Amino acid sequence: MEAMREIYARFTQWINALAFGVVGLAMSLWHLGSPKGFIFDEVYYAQNAHSLALHGVELNSKGMADFIVHPPVGKWLIAIGIKAFGFHEFGWRFSSAVIGSLSIVLIYFVAQKLFNSTLISSSAAILTLADGLHLVHSRTALLDIFLMFFILLGFYFLLDSRHWLAGISLGLAAGVKWSGLYYFIAFFCFMLYADYRQAQAMEEPSPLRYTLRNSLLKRILHYGVLPVITYIASWTGWFITNNGWDRSWSKNVIRNFWHYHAEILNFHTNLVEKHSYSANPWSWLVMGRPTSFFYATPKGCGSSSCSQEVLALGTPFLWWSGVIAIAVTFGYWIARREWQSGLLLLGVAAGYLPWFTFQKRTMFSFYSIAFEPFIILIICYVISKFLELDETRRIRTRIVYGYLGLIVLCFIYFSPLYFGVTITYSDWLHHMWIPSWI
Repeated sequence: MEAMREIYARFTQWINALAFGVVGLAMSLWHLGSPKGFIFDEVYYAQNAHSLALHGVELNSKGMADFIVHPPVGKWLIAIGIKAFGFHEFGWRFSSAVIGSLSIVLIYFVAQKLFNSTLISSSAAILTLADGLHLVHSRTALLDIFLMFFILLGFYFLLDSRHWLAGISLGLAAGVKWSGLYYFIAFFCFMLYADYRQAQAMEEPSPLRYTLRNSLLKRILHYGVLPVITYIASWTGWFITNNGWDRSWSKNVIRNFWHYHAEILNFHTNLVEKHSYSANPWSWLVMGRPTSFFYATPKGCGSSSCSQEVLALGTPFLWWSGVIAIAVTFGYWIARREWQSGLLLLGVAAGYLPWFTFQKRTMFSFYSIAFEPFIILIICYVISKFLELDETRRIRTRIVYGYLGLIVLCFIYFSPLYFGVTITYSDWLHHMWIPSWI
């Protein structure tokens, strides 16, 4: 009987998670082919993906080797949509839509691992569904939605103690963008600390020595060696062809690979060109300067002046409440040292704080999608603490429903800017709550 209850509970959880994922997929696929043409950096990533689909390596329009500054995993995933549907807007955006919806399912189960509550898991899925930044990335052929997904997948496997799969997931994250490397370090340090605390609980005479002797090598393999091997394997197309950039720089393929990466590093460290939508990390959490992926002034809105924009703007009430939730969670961590609070703060720090060391580099606020799941999970952590007092739980639950409803309403209000719907210029201007959004 107990086994049947467990099967039923797991079945119910899957139904709930998949329902949220289906809603997310429907939202992502709705008029996915609009706007027409390449928007923002699709001009690079969609064409790189098309080349991978045709040649297994990134070539330019003349068939010559092209210098590409990001690893190939995200573009391989974009290429799947292109192969399935063709080289057009729907085709090159399709994989982002699928991965975006899968991330909603995934965050449901991550929250279930952390909080063991259907209400909290559903809250995590609803908040992800109602985040405009997540939706915009799910409807655009950029790399960051794939980076976020593999980081979140690695986090899920860490929570589930499947560390080999966590290592592979993090290797794939780095294979999308190098910023996935920070999570190698973060999760490696967390697991060593967790092993140390376990040694203390076992009352080992020397917990540190026990941890170094029994865990260090294992964690290096999990969160160091395996992710690096996975990352290198993601470049297979470059290795097995002869016409990739730098492929024949010397007679030694390993030396060529190293030189290519040195050139990529040089590009990123010297990327200091001014951009109208460049945003310092200080402003990311409050959406101080969101990135406009597309803007046009078409006709057909019933007014003499119309606007159509795709704005990578996180749902304001969600992200602003997320800042408060981070402060509250930090306070809980200081006071109680609960592992959930520390781990979630680490997840935000690994994706966010490294950017402060590149103050001269050209940066954009949409990079924050990489750690967006941890912002949402931190909000869920605060919700879980808010619901702890049983004697007023019914009232508190209603307040949580009200909060979620407010986020959804805010999302709906800004949805024309997420879906790229044509509206009047005056209506568009009313959505520009902060002058720096223009």
